[in-house]
Amino acid sequence: MSGNQETGKTPPPTHGGTGHRERLRRRLLTGGAEALADYEVLEYLLFAAFRQGDTKPLAKRLIEHFGSLAGALDADPAALAAVKGMGETSAAALKAVALAARRMARAQVEQRPVLSSWQALLDYLTIDMGNLTVERVRVLYLNARNQLIRDHHVGDGSVDEAAIHPREVIRRGLDLGATAMILVHNHPSGNPEPSRADIQITQRIMEAGRLLGMTVHDHVIVGREGHVSLRAKGLI
Repeated sequence: MSGNQETGKTPPPTHGGTGHRERLRRRLLTGGAEALADYEVLEYLLFAAFRQGDTKPLAKRLIEHFGSLAGALDADPAALAAVKGMGETSAAALKAVALAARRMARAQVEQRPVLSSWQALLDYLTIDMGNLTVERVRVLYLNARNQLIRDHHVGDGSVDEAAIHPREVIRRGLDLGATAMILVHNHPSGNPEPSRADIQITQRIMEAGRLLGMTVHDHVIVGREGHVSLRAKGLI
């Protein structure tokens, strides 16, 4: 631990203690999706690690440190534990929520044809990649019914042929029995606008796909500021 108060031996609460927690609980259960502010969501999640006491200052400190609720939930456990007042138990409480959110979003993608549930795919990718601090490249391989059969992590780093070999991407799809794919990567800068290299590697993979009978439906770029579809922008 990092000198935090996760043992439950906290000083007497200064804000109404149990009453405050009960009010938050009621608002959460009856107030709908926007019942709690972002810091209050974190505050409530931290109740699992701190059995009593005021978690509001810590919740606000996390928002300030990581920039947003999503940034806090997506933060590396070591980075979370380094924030004053946090430790392994409280970091684990937040990471469990982030994991649950990813699995719920992924289930929505896996259960339906991807092209007819496009928004669910974008939601999944945004949750999973929107706050990454490294550039990550993935290929979503689809079967003949456009259902996801493999979410393949190609690697981390710049999107170019040094990291992504077009024919290898296609051949892996053929080995999986895939008939189509969607390329995905993120921009850690937050801005999802495609670079010249993004467009060029997409075109090369599409050319390789045509030769070997595999369709590239799209290339989606994700960032904190949103997402971009190269096909929707008319770039491929």
